[in-house]
Amino acid sequence: MAAKCPLCGKPAMAAFRPFCSKRCADLDLNQWFKGGYAIPGPPADPASPSNPSENDPEED
Repeated sequence: MAAKCPLCGKPAMAAFRPFCSKRCADLDLNQWFKGGYAIPGPPADPASPSNPSENDPEED
C-alpha cells in the first residue's frame, strides 16, 4: 500500500517523503513556524525561572 501525503492525499514521493511535493513539505514547515502544531496547555508564567523578567535582579 502506497503512503499518502498527509496534506493533500496524493501518493507520497520518495524525495519529499512523507509528502507528495516540495510545496506540501513547505506548507507543513510553515505550519510549524507559525505554531500551528503547538500542543495546548496552560499559559506560561512570564516571570518563571526559565524566563526571567528584565526587571528581575540577576543571580550570581
